[in-house]
Amino acid sequence: MRPFVFFNRGAGVPLLLIGTCWTLFAAEPNALYPGETWPTRTPEQVGLSLAKLDELRDWVGGRGCVVRHGYMVYAWGDQARSGDVASAMKPVVSTLLFLAIQEGKLKSADDPVSDFEPRLKEINHGKDAAITWRHLASQTSGYGLTELPGQAYSYNDYALALYYDTLTQKVFRTNGTALLERYLAEPLQFEDDCTFEAFGPGNRPGRLAVSVRDFARFGLLYLRNGRWRHQQLIRPELIQTAISSPIPADLPLTRGQDAEMLPGQRSLGGKKNITPIGPGFYSFNWWLNRTNRLGQRLYVDAPPDTFIAGGHGGKRMLWVIPSLDLLVSWNDSPIDDHDRSPGNADTRINQAALLIREAASGSPTESRPGSRTRLAIPGVRQPDRYEQ
Repeated sequence: MRPFVFFNRGAGVPLLLIGTCWTLFAAEPNALYPGETWPTRTPEQVGLSLAKLDELRDWVGGRGCVVRHGYMVYAWGDQARSGDVASAMKPVVSTLLFLAIQEGKLKSADDPVSDFEPRLKEINHGKDAAITWRHLASQTSGYGLTELPGQAYSYNDYALALYYDTLTQKVFRTNGTALLERYLAEPLQFEDDCTFEAFGPGNRPGRLAVSVRDFARFGLLYLRNGRWRHQQLIRPELIQTAISSPIPADLPLTRGQDAEMLPGQRSLGGKKNITPIGPGFYSFNWWLNRTNRLGQRLYVDAPPDTFIAGGHGGKRMLWVIPSLDLLVSWNDSPIDDHDRSPGNADTRINQAALLIREAASGSPTESRPGSRTRLAIPGVRQPDRYEQ
């Protein structure tokens, strides 16, 4: 096994620790990217433990893949299958927001949404006129609730539908799938079908269907700081804003009191107050591995610079870990305990994080002080092992 060199020229995204936050260097022009297919290496060739990745596969189930240094190094299940990623699609919507800013369609994330949806000025005595794009991307809009914009946190799928519909139809003046193809699928050379109509036309548009290996390409775009080969697709400062702007850890939670919404307002699938987890962690629809007001880290066994697109409590996940130059993408896992994870080492999703970290460190759980015994997940099928 070759030793893993942290500052591996052309392969990784080095990090500087400044204050209390991780800051990415711009990706090097000669960093590795997939073409029509992913370049492959064995786990050992990129400094990963095959045994630990086998454990991760068996623990997670479903289908998934692992990418390191731009190489596909491990995969399980049907890689070509495109499926709904649930709320893991939300960082893709915020990526479209930053592209709208980059193209001058919006001045900033702090522009009022009512510039494009003037009906917001007419309801709730005008309080929703102050909703900005940042509020929608941070779940702090107060839309459909009595709180003022920015006053409280509420994980709100009605607000997310407003976000998606207004951004695609009124800012870009087209549909989400056309934007997905133009800005992501084509330049990143997705291998498989993708759509923002995961359940068909008219059924919760905005729900993204994508394969795990193509979702990993989206993660690599962020890992490479918005660069793809010789082109800067998204300005680095916009990428940094997306993954370094968590809502305050002490932000109050919504009281949950309903208020008026726009006529015919739909949801992307959930209600207005889905989870209390978010303050301290949530940044433009990404989950950052930071701490809440109690000092609890979201995933105690994941590196602090980890950021995640997550859906259905962990069933559908994209992990981006810059300090390890590592991506993990999975779907249809039985893991569903994201909401119980802050400060809790024993959740199934945190134990998956532990396996990911151990795969890169070669440090077996049994040798660590205070190691935990993993519980079996009933009904997890053990897929075929990755073959070169």
